[in-house]
Order: sequence, then C-alpha cells, then structure tokens
Amino acid sequence: MIELEQIGKRYVRPLPDGGTIDALANVSLTIARGEFVAITGTSGSGKSTLMNVLGLLDEPTGGRYAFEGQEVSRLTPAERARFRNKRIGFVFQAFHLLARTTALENVELPLVYSERASTEGLAQRALDAVGLSDRMSHRPGELSGGQQQRVAIARALVNEPDLILADEPTGNLDPQSASEVLRVLQQLNASGRTIVLVTHDPAVASWAQRIVRLEGGSIVGDRRSGPANPALQEAL
Repeated sequence: MIELEQIGKRYVRPLPDGGTIDALANVSLTIARGEFVAITGTSGSGKSTLMNVLGLLDEPTGGRYAFEGQEVSRLTPAERARFRNKRIGFVFQAFHLLARTTALENVELPLVYSERASTEGLAQRALDAVGLSDRMSHRPGELSGGQQQRVAIARALVNEPDLILADEPTGNLDPQSASEVLRVLQQLNASGRTIVLVTHDPAVASWAQRIVRLEGGSIVGDRRSGPANPALQEAL
C-alpha cells in the first residue's frame, strides 16, 4: 500500500540560530495492505514528522511517496485534502471532540466533506465497530477517556478509509482505557484495516505486528513483533 523511497524532511531554523535541521533523512519504508505497524523512537527521533508525511499533512523535501501506486508526495494542497478525506483516517493523542455535540454528531463531522452519494448509517456503523452503539447520544463529558478515544477512532473510520494513522492514541489514557483502545485497533486490523501507530512506549508498540524504530530521522530497526507479549502489554 505504502512505498517511501529516500524520504527527507528539512526544516529551516528560525533566526538568530539559523541553519537547517533534517527531521527525516533518506527514509525508505514499505507497508503492505492489512499490516499493523508501530513506529517508535524517543522524542525528536522523527516519528511524528513521518506520521505527518504519511498522512499528507506535510510535504517531504526529498524522495518519493506512493500510495497504492499513485505518487502523492507532490499533490497540491487541495488534492491532498481530498485524498486524506477519502483514504486516510486520523486518531490523535488529544481526542479533538466537540464538547457540546453527541458521540454520533462528532463521528458524522467528516461526512460533511464526503463526496459519497449516500452517507446514511455510516456513523452508526462506525460507532458499532468500536463497541459504542449504546453511547451514540452521549456527549464527551459523559464518557470516559477510553470511550472518548473510541469515538475518535469511529470518526476516523466513518469514511471507510484504507489507512488509519494513530499518533500516541493512548497518551492521555489510564492503563485500562489504553488497553481497551489498543484492543479496538487490533480488532480493526483483524477485519482488514491497515494501521500505523506512533508511540514512544514499548508496551504500546507490542500490540502491533511489526515495529519500526527511528533514531535521528532515520530507520534503525524494522522487525516483526511476533506473538503478543502479555507481560509487556500488562506493563501499560
């Protein structure tokens, strides 16, 4: 599904320091449809920058990014926005839910920009997929942190994207809620969704099938995680 070839991302330092910094340096990565990949690394390793490039939120300064064969790294801003809406769902550490609207209404928001002929039932189906069909009329303040993040996952699912990008999705959660959210991501992956999860936490990364490690903007490790390690997962 995803092919990155020699991707670089360079930022110009603000004055008075000046100069440049390479947040990503010659990153080459292939992710197949249906994989569950964790991208790990310490703070400043480039993992959030890589997530932004994968999600077409940021444009690389070098290299090539192909999504199912389509060159997407040089799309115009308007083309990137349309592509994101159709093909990519996002889950962030902060839930970004509207406080005065119900779970169902929060999940329906991306459908405002949908080009589908019919969107009827999509939000209900997404909430059912994350186990919240009985919480559709609840507002965020009436939900636990884990439930709020599951609403955010349902919102990412509502347009039935090919790829779900989750950036530190458990960072604001207690251990039990974090496990609930990661279990939902595993279930979505088992149903065929491709998931890329960014985390600094080895216990969170252990839920993925494959772990890619970044350091200094470069990939320094890429391994299959093997069977889930319950002891490590319990470390949450």
